[in-house]
Amino acid sequence: MTSTLGLIRDWQKAIQAEILHLKKYGSSRWLILNGRLLSKSDAYTYFFDTPSAIKIPTGSSIKIDWGSKRVEGRILSAEGNNIILALKEDIGSDLSEAFLLHDPWELLDQLFQRLEDIKDSKRKRARIKKLMDPSMSPRHPADKVKSSTHELILRSKYNPVTYVWGPPGTGKTYTLARVAANKYFKDQNVLILAHSNQAIDVLMAEISAFASGKRTIADGDLLRYGSQIGPALINHPSLTAEFLLNKEHSNLSGQKADLMEHRRLLKQDLSRSFSRRDSDQLIEIEKKLSGVLEKIRQKEIEFVKNASIIGTTLAKAASDPAIYEKNFDLVIIDEASMAYVPQAAFAASLGKRVIICGDFKQLPPIAASKHKLSEKWLREDIFHHSGVSDAVNDGHLHPHLFLLKEQRRMHPDISAFSNKHIYHSLVGDHPDVLAARVPIAACTPFPGNASILINTHGTGEYGIKDGSSNSRINLWNLLLGFQLIHEAFIGGSRSIGYVTPYRAQALLMEQLIGEIYEEERASADIISATVHRFQGSERDVMIFDSADAAPHDRAGMLLTGKDSERLLNVAITRTKGKFIHICDLQFIQKKVFRNKTWRKLADHQAHNGQAIHPDQIGRWIKNQHPRLQWMHARKLEKVFEDISKAKKEIIMSLPNGEGLGKEWGQALSKRPPGTKLILHAEHAVPFISPDEISALCLPFPFLLIDGHILWLGMPAETHKNALPPYVASRLQSAAAGSYLTSIIK
Repeated sequence: MTSTLGLIRDWQKAIQAEILHLKKYGSSRWLILNGRLLSKSDAYTYFFDTPSAIKIPTGSSIKIDWGSKRVEGRILSAEGNNIILALKEDIGSDLSEAFLLHDPWELLDQLFQRLEDIKDSKRKRARIKKLMDPSMSPRHPADKVKSSTHELILRSKYNPVTYVWGPPGTGKTYTLARVAANKYFKDQNVLILAHSNQAIDVLMAEISAFASGKRTIADGDLLRYGSQIGPALINHPSLTAEFLLNKEHSNLSGQKADLMEHRRLLKQDLSRSFSRRDSDQLIEIEKKLSGVLEKIRQKEIEFVKNASIIGTTLAKAASDPAIYEKNFDLVIIDEASMAYVPQAAFAASLGKRVIICGDFKQLPPIAASKHKLSEKWLREDIFHHSGVSDAVNDGHLHPHLFLLKEQRRMHPDISAFSNKHIYHSLVGDHPDVLAARVPIAACTPFPGNASILINTHGTGEYGIKDGSSNSRINLWNLLLGFQLIHEAFIGGSRSIGYVTPYRAQALLMEQLIGEIYEEERASADIISATVHRFQGSERDVMIFDSADAAPHDRAGMLLTGKDSERLLNVAITRTKGKFIHICDLQFIQKKVFRNKTWRKLADHQAHNGQAIHPDQIGRWIKNQHPRLQWMHARKLEKVFEDISKAKKEIIMSLPNGEGLGKEWGQALSKRPPGTKLILHAEHAVPFISPDEISALCLPFPFLLIDGHILWLGMPAETHKNALPPYVASRLQSAAAGSYLTSIIK
């Protein structure tokens, strides 16, 4: 096995490759406006307006692009809709617009340096060796275990490394919180780390709730350290440094608040009309605020020094000496399957004992570089590199792997698939979960059903690719997905997720919801996104749109490739009470091997009588939305009425124009004078005399009238490989119209 020093060197090379990639390709980019030079002393200080808030930490390195020039600098202040920058060069006194670029590579650079420090510490290297090679015999007394929580307490007391496998809904937060509280009650100090702020907030809130229920907790004993504090801590304000500052150093809090308010008002004035007096005052306030913030920083370091349980992100831990220079009795890493291996190793080096908690059946870490060491160490999790997950694949649990094996999130009809096919029947359902989820399953659509497959086979060939990103799009599935969201909302659901592997599909749904469903979304939690956005969250109703369908000649790699099981697992296991899978069942059975998770899911749902076929669409669509209607595609009165009212343009796409009926030619010939008819067809079409014709034709028929009235699935007779019943949809959406126009033009 490679020595620990050899591993650290490889990790540093992987991090360097990722940093180089981000520096070259990976900048986040924001438009900034109305730049004004405030001062020029050690650096050139500029004030810019921003169309929206830019959330970049103060002190972060940035670059400014305008024209062909690029200048480096750093953030002095980023609040509200303006930003103050210190630049290394003069870029003029007045800029109408520029672009701000920020890379996350600085955090990786901090991690690189922490690994460099570890090279000189024999003790820390020994901790990492046990993490990477947990081959030592377990030392905890298995015969004394009283419960699953007690077992983890014992494991973390006697063993240097404990891996915790926490499948969705198995009580990971509940269990970790009680272990941390147990250590606290025994006067040990604990560091809680995770990839995301949200995970830290949730776990710290649970620790606080449990511990304070057992005894009085002194303010400052439990500390949520960091600036990005979320809503999970609303009921636990005493965990934050801000609370302690207000309580113990109210004068500093008051000075900070006064200066920030003064700064806000000055920046507001500068946005309206620039004046030298205001800009000089702003510079002076920035200096005073900097001094106050440094004093506050020193107080926060004291809070960290005195706290018994500290929760912060992995990135913060690697960049803040208040954390990485401290030694802990126990380090708990949550969301470990999303962390880079070097991050997990650094974290493990900070404590005498470490608990690594996550789910290696969910999404792995994300890295951009294609370097072989980045591929190896930044795109696979610690469970795989330590050999812990290999043992599971070989049919047994690693001696240092503790499995949480009872799920409480999903209706049993949903978990039946993941429990068996993804978790090897090692995970079961809690006895109470069925009763808890029946009310959700009872709601529309498909009342009484928790797992549903919407089979789109025979509705037409709607599989296309986005022109700019090559991401897959399926408009028929998209409209079915919107209808399902609408049915669920009307049925009382207020927690709804639409998830798809393809970014273009998710973005188009997000635009559609924003355009025609914003009022409903104001009173509900409705999100459209790719799978990564949903990891770590849950919804009452999840709609999984696979999007893949004919005429694609093969299934996409996202659904069949190396990480497809993880992707599908996240999509399924976010669900509490109703999981709806939109797919072309026959496409899957023809194009996807039986051993692939997507095929297993479709077969499982079909075998268990959960499939809904196209001829049943009239039975489950109960609530037509004013801007999305479904009807038989042979009923032409409404579409002909829309044609007769067209004002500017009719775009018509016919994949099989030879089958067009004569009545269409008559209706189109009677379109209002001045209305342009643009035909997209591979061959000339009888009965139609267009103003323009293009051979660029999509594989499904549609009409787009005046850019916002879309008839999808009409004319029915021009479909390729569509089967009865022929169904069409009428959508009023400028977003969908604009998207279609961009594809065909």
